[in-house]
Amino acid sequence: MKSQDIRAKFLEFFKSKQHDIVPSAPMVLKNDPTLMFTNSGMAPFKEFFLGNATPKNNRISDSQKCLRVSGKHNDLEEVGYDTYHHTMFEMLGNWSFGDYFKKESIAWAWELLTEVYKIPKNILYITVFEGDEKDGTKMDQEAYDIWKQYISEDRILMGNKKDNFWEMGEQGPCGPCSEIHVDIRSTEEKAKVDGKSLVNEDHPQVVEIWNLVFMQFNRKANGSLEDLPAKHIDTGMGFERLCMVLQNVQSNYDTDVFTPLIREIETITGVGYGKDEKVDIAIRVIADHVRAVAFAIADGQLPSNNGAGYVIRRILRRAIRYGFTFLNKKEPFIYKLAETLAHQMGDAFPEIRKQDTLVHNVIKEEEASFLRTLEQGLLLLDRVIETTQGTTVSGKKAFELYDTYGFPLDLTQLIAREKGYDVNEEEFNAGMKAQKDRSRAASASETGDWVVLVEDEVEEFVGYDTLSVDVKLTRYRKVTTKKDGDQYQLVFNMTPFYPEGGGQVGDKGFIEAPNGDVIYVIDTKKENNVIIHFTKNLPKNLNETFKAVVNDEFRRLSASNHSATHLLHQALRTVLGDHVEQKGSLVSPDYLRFDFSHFSKVDKDQLKEIEEFVNARIRENLPLEEKRNIPMQQAIDEGALALFGEKYGDSVRAIRFGQSMELCGGTHVQQTGDIWYFKIKSEGAVAAGIRRIEAITNVAVGEYFEDVERNFNSVKQLLKNPKDIAKSVSSLQDENSALKKQIEQLLKDKAKNMKGELKNQLQEVNGVQFLATKVDLDQNSIKNLMFELGGEVNNLFILMATSASPEKAMLTCYISKDLANERGYDAGKVVRELGKYIHGGGGGQNFFATAGGKNPGGLPKVLEKAKEYVV
Repeated sequence: MKSQDIRAKFLEFFKSKQHDIVPSAPMVLKNDPTLMFTNSGMAPFKEFFLGNATPKNNRISDSQKCLRVSGKHNDLEEVGYDTYHHTMFEMLGNWSFGDYFKKESIAWAWELLTEVYKIPKNILYITVFEGDEKDGTKMDQEAYDIWKQYISEDRILMGNKKDNFWEMGEQGPCGPCSEIHVDIRSTEEKAKVDGKSLVNEDHPQVVEIWNLVFMQFNRKANGSLEDLPAKHIDTGMGFERLCMVLQNVQSNYDTDVFTPLIREIETITGVGYGKDEKVDIAIRVIADHVRAVAFAIADGQLPSNNGAGYVIRRILRRAIRYGFTFLNKKEPFIYKLAETLAHQMGDAFPEIRKQDTLVHNVIKEEEASFLRTLEQGLLLLDRVIETTQGTTVSGKKAFELYDTYGFPLDLTQLIAREKGYDVNEEEFNAGMKAQKDRSRAASASETGDWVVLVEDEVEEFVGYDTLSVDVKLTRYRKVTTKKDGDQYQLVFNMTPFYPEGGGQVGDKGFIEAPNGDVIYVIDTKKENNVIIHFTKNLPKNLNETFKAVVNDEFRRLSASNHSATHLLHQALRTVLGDHVEQKGSLVSPDYLRFDFSHFSKVDKDQLKEIEEFVNARIRENLPLEEKRNIPMQQAIDEGALALFGEKYGDSVRAIRFGQSMELCGGTHVQQTGDIWYFKIKSEGAVAAGIRRIEAITNVAVGEYFEDVERNFNSVKQLLKNPKDIAKSVSSLQDENSALKKQIEQLLKDKAKNMKGELKNQLQEVNGVQFLATKVDLDQNSIKNLMFELGGEVNNLFILMATSASPEKAMLTCYISKDLANERGYDAGKVVRELGKYIHGGGGGQNFFATAGGKNPGGLPKVLEKAKEYVV
């Protein structure tokens, strides 16, 4: 059975059980501070489990794209070494939100596996939660009794809390679970070892394929459990593992989920799979990682140096270095797999096909960049090895290579071994641990339980229509972080505060008590469909009615910039073409940032046209046309643009200004004239195929023009108030150019006159004409002078030092090529070692090299030590 059919049969089965089949949510999570990525099938539905929202249908099923790079069985550095763990994977799931529970969930799982997929019952094992004394939870007798109806009791095994109690996080909904394991070993192997002894023992052919979670508890901050108001079902079946079972293979990588990618890797690299274990691991790593990276990019997360973007970059770089080391690929090639992936999975996940060009270009650029970094790392590693005393490379140095250049330990070890060196792994691990400890300490937070004041209140956002409203506090919690100290998170029955989302920053303002006491709202965010107000203090009387007031100026300027992004999007598509899509944005009161797909620099004329287009729409004073809570499909049919990487519900809000119409939850001006004026400040590249425009509107434009006028008047005053400023500046440039030429000639003459003096200072040491001296010349003159001397003097070894300022020193070394080639002198090594005395470094060729540093005070020591290289 092909993988496409396996996925389709799962969804068809649960559709027949009255489940709504929903598309996969983006793999990149927004509005959830606890997760960067969707790491399980249930993550997109947390708001339903928490009771913060109600689904249209209490029964849902889907195939969800997930990403895991840490946690149980799944450290990134282990992926590729076994045959059944992955970074990106599909999770087939079915959910019940307060509808059916254990009986139906177990019955349907058994029916699907044994009757639809025809998996033999005698290769299945079931695990049931055995209870936990510390938690005060008992063995899941109910699940055990239901399972007895379908499978013999000797195949029902007890599982501990680690394996059979599922938790969303340190706090929140949780419950016991039943795992379904499959034993696909050969008959001979089964005769030797009973399969039940291999369950949950990381055996590659005895694996869990489906986990049925019975969500019935809530974990509080103090670790205790309480019953949830309603019981839920959350199941997750590993699609890749299911395909392994149904396609009768022993590895996930032998299924048609991965074989098209593996075949393409073999074709591109000319290296065969299945012949060498190290090569096989590399191919598995690349096949796995390209899926994770491609889908993350397609869902809106570009590789970067922080947060979720750093995770994606790290995954891709791991794939690149395996190709570099084990497949001997020194040029970009992984990007070529994007087309295969789009063809293979585009029907189930249309976004990977739609974003194929973007994925292709971003991966290609990232590959080229990191391959350059690898080359740089190799040079640095060579220097580290050269200066190593003994045969063990410093683990601290190895960690510096990893931390600064992304140079992995295993590659450092591989290269060191080839040269006869070991690496101090303990020192490296100590550096890694210290880094992780610093990271954990910086992000560590202590979050208390929600203190509920009013039950069953449904929070309402009224901020589209008013900036102040009377509210009641429904719940709050205290959060303590190292960075911000103690803060409180407040939730009200209604709120005018817009929470951060859609690129727009969260509102600020205050909460006023009846007695006039004010508590300032310093930020507003949305977490699992709940609007949370951040404050430094808690109201004294929690049960009073408060007035919630949004900072009018903050909101007005944010709205101005947000509406401008819609007009900018329209302008870009009009001027550059319909291929332009929004790839990210930031809307604050001060400025706006807009990322978009485009594969070349936007030239000055195009930027001017874009700016004029937006300002023309502003002058038209187009009114805001808003449609709230309309069906998603209706909005699309009416021409609304759905934005890249966003998760939309069944009902949406559409914003129109003239011909610009987009799905958007943000705040906007009532008419475009309120924006006043739009000014582009900069345009540049963010990543391959992604450009960024930063712009300002409203008050910021006024401040910008005032600043321009102030600078203009300052320049005018410096030029003695000429009638034609441009002409005056041009005259100054001509005069400056003439003076530069005079200075260059003077320096040439000075160097020419100095050449004879330097010749007279040469000393013969061991057959070498040696000189180390300090000079007052620029670098170009020093280089020319050295090569002239080299043409006139045989066996020359000369080092010149100069200091252009109290904080800058330079060394330049020239060695005759005969000396360098025949006697092993190396100018690069000389400047690297002597550069330490000026707190710097450098390099070059064996006959000519330079170094720079920040300590001119070290130059006398440099000149003293230089002679040691020829004695």
